[in-house]
Amino acid sequence: MAAVDTCRSLGLFSLFLLTFLHVSTAGKKTLVLLDNANTKETHSIFFGSLKDKGYELIFRTADDPGLALVKYGEFLYDNLIIFSPSVEEFGGSLNVRAITDFIDGGGNVLVAASSAIGDPLRELGSECGIEFDEEKTAVIDHINHDVSDLDQHTLIVADPGQVIKASPVTGKTVTSPLLFRGVGMTADTDNPLVLEVVTASSTAYSYYPDVKISEYPHAVGKSTLLVAALQARNNARVVFSGSLDFFSDEFFQRSVQSSKAGSKEHSRSGNQQVALALANWVFKQQGVLRVGEVKHHKVGENSPPAAYTIEENVFYSIQIEEFSNGEWQPFRANDVQLEFFRIDPFIRTTLNRSREGLFTAQFKLPDVYGVFQFKVEYNRVGYSYLSSKTQVSVRPKQHTQYERFIPSAYPYYASAFSMMIGLFIFSLVFLHHREEGKMKAD
Repeated sequence: MAAVDTCRSLGLFSLFLLTFLHVSTAGKKTLVLLDNANTKETHSIFFGSLKDKGYELIFRTADDPGLALVKYGEFLYDNLIIFSPSVEEFGGSLNVRAITDFIDGGGNVLVAASSAIGDPLRELGSECGIEFDEEKTAVIDHINHDVSDLDQHTLIVADPGQVIKASPVTGKTVTSPLLFRGVGMTADTDNPLVLEVVTASSTAYSYYPDVKISEYPHAVGKSTLLVAALQARNNARVVFSGSLDFFSDEFFQRSVQSSKAGSKEHSRSGNQQVALALANWVFKQQGVLRVGEVKHHKVGENSPPAAYTIEENVFYSIQIEEFSNGEWQPFRANDVQLEFFRIDPFIRTTLNRSREGLFTAQFKLPDVYGVFQFKVEYNRVGYSYLSSKTQVSVRPKQHTQYERFIPSAYPYYASAFSMMIGLFIFSLVFLHHREEGKMKAD
């Protein structure tokens, strides 16, 4: 019996361990596509940081004939990293259509390009509202380049002010300049889902470095994007970087000083901070919101009624949590709004955060009956789209619920009673005169 109990205990322990490992790696299985194996070495700090955070990285060359994202209708990976800018054709069943289907299915993609960009990445960018410049072009800045670049001025220095102000995307405040060397991008102005993460300075442009300018460049000034991002309506995330070197060990550890007059030298660039923050964001380890418990009831009660009555006082609460640093934490914000909605919002109010993560509101229902919704929609830069809708019915008052005498109807009451009194007096006067007439006739 002791042996049986021991085996049973070991079996339960093994099951618990497998369950724990599965939960700890859920959402972190990542396919990494490379041009060649050298990229794994030149970008070892970036890949090592992902492994330290629990990501399961599967490295493949971009033209591997066994590549596939889907098997038996299920996605094989949670995330996709494309560090193969020069690929002309993906291997296996992988293509641009398969990647866009992966995004539509909720998958996350990190793409790094370069001046040797191939057609597949350009096509993928177009599908996501990003337009890459032509092959062999580069972002050029004759004012804001690194002091070590004395020739083509393609080693761009981006000041912290050129980085988007969104802590979920770029982490804490960026203090060191960024280094960039690669192809320029522009965003589709009609696509509201694209985020301009890092922009070029007003003196930058995108063109062939060794060719005299004979036509208007693809991108000029601050419209030139160095890093862009997309959060789809299904909360899938995509990041495009025009520079593969942006994630390299060299750029992570290199000192940086802009050639602009008065610029100071920084011992290390801010690339590592921004790159790792971008990876956290695009792989949904940062800026993800979820709705917890939602409650609503009449003020003074604890459970929701079958239907509300017009002009009743209602209490509403919603729990919102944010995934940050590997765990769910109460969301802290002061701009979450509630709408009491029927075709159009009848009431819109800002929710009060009574304690961490719990948002509440108390209001009086409108004097309108019908089918309404308690609707909370939160859409802020860097955070996943949050939506919570709870449908309720609002009925008119029953006849026993109205006041016996309504103050606003007092003029009508007065007119009714005045007519009654007038009729009574008229009757008395009429009858009195009639009796007097008879007596005189007699």
